Amino acid sequence: MDAVLLARLQFALTIGFHFFFPPITIGLSWLILIAETLGWKRNEAVYVRIGTFFGKILGLTFAVGVASGIVMEFQFGTNWAEFSKFVGDIFGAPLAAESVFAFFLESVFLGLFLFGRNRVSRRVHWFSALMVAVGSTLSAFWIIAANSWQQTPAGFVIRNGRAELTSFSEAIFNPSTIIRYLHTVDACLISGAFLMSGVAAYYLLRNREREFAETSLKMAVLVGLVASLLEVMPFGHEHARQVARTQPEKFAAIEGLYTSRTGAPLVIFAYPTDKPPALKAPVEIPGLLSLLAFGDMNAPVKGLDQFPYDEIPPLWLTFVSFHNMVILGFYFIGIMAIAALKLYRGTLWNSKPVLRALLWSIPLPLIACQLGWIAAEVGRQPWIVYHVLKTTDAVSYTVTAGEILFSLILFTAIYCCLGSLYIFLLVRKIRQGPAPETGKEAVA
Repeated sequence: MDAVLLARLQFALTIGFHFFFPPITIGLSWLILIAETLGWKRNEAVYVRIGTFFGKILGLTFAVGVASGIVMEFQFGTNWAEFSKFVGDIFGAPLAAESVFAFFLESVFLGLFLFGRNRVSRRVHWFSALMVAVGSTLSAFWIIAANSWQQTPAGFVIRNGRAELTSFSEAIFNPSTIIRYLHTVDACLISGAFLMSGVAAYYLLRNREREFAETSLKMAVLVGLVASLLEVMPFGHEHARQVARTQPEKFAAIEGLYTSRTGAPLVIFAYPTDKPPALKAPVEIPGLLSLLAFGDMNAPVKGLDQFPYDEIPPLWLTFVSFHNMVILGFYFIGIMAIAALKLYRGTLWNSKPVLRALLWSIPLPLIACQLGWIAAEVGRQPWIVYHVLKTTDAVSYTVTAGEILFSLILFTAIYCCLGSLYIFLLVRKIRQGPAPETGKEAVA
């Protein structure tokens, strides 16, 4: 058994499972804030019901996300001790900031939001919803800043075999932080919008809670369409340009560019193979990759033949995950555009094919997030810190393969139970529906 491979699989399992929940938390918190704002300003009870109902889903998601996230961070000290020793001076700062400035902000105000309605003023309750959204989004910033430093490290020097921080601002605002952050947060908005639209579609298909469902669906479709468009342009486009400039090996792998080209084509479809590196049945648009990456159809783009073989990332997984993420991105635009058109025409509420599509699309943004994470992290290999520290040099030498395998099996069993429980509670809550209108209002 290979201890390095098992450690990587275990980390992939824990972070992959955890990453299902932050997109829902972040996206849903902003949609809830919109509902709470409209409910306060317009004094309409339907928005209060939306905020209350989806707030309970938010609370459930937040709880499972916290439980799974704690385990993920512990692995830095168990399976990746050499990595922790090497980057502890840098990596610890954003993780500490995430806990102190973001997590506690989000968790404290989430409690006030969930249990403070009709106990505090409308102003205070609205402010708690705002702080939940801000806290969750701020939490994402610190996590992405730390991960982005692994992708494009900056603001450090190596002394005595360790990376030491020389500029906190350069390390945090390294070349990939901002665009990766915007790209990820927008993906979270898409995830929240599709969850809300799918739940609303469920009620409309069953002719239940029509006012609640129509209002929720209108909000979700408008937010979902805007966020989906932004995800492709400018955020996705600019993120790809950043990768082309700062991580050319990854860019060549995700785009299937195995040989350097002038006027490089954009691969629309192909089946990649690792040994030998090749694309089978490619469908390409000549010059488009050069144009998108560097603004010139004749610009040269480095292929994988320009890099040492042992520094090339796994090709099949990187290429397939990236291209399927892109396909889903265009699907989100398409289905939300159709829904928005029918909303404009006043026929969305009774368009069963579109409502069914929205219902069954609930998990797709989460799958797209997973695919994007795979493309980013697998595409960085063999480096755990790009061009500074290789993954094989970052594991714990004292932890055996058998110990990692045991914990991997244990975590798999626990996450299967936890994930099943989450889905069960989520489905039960959706089937129960929103609480009936009580007529109570928060004090002024």
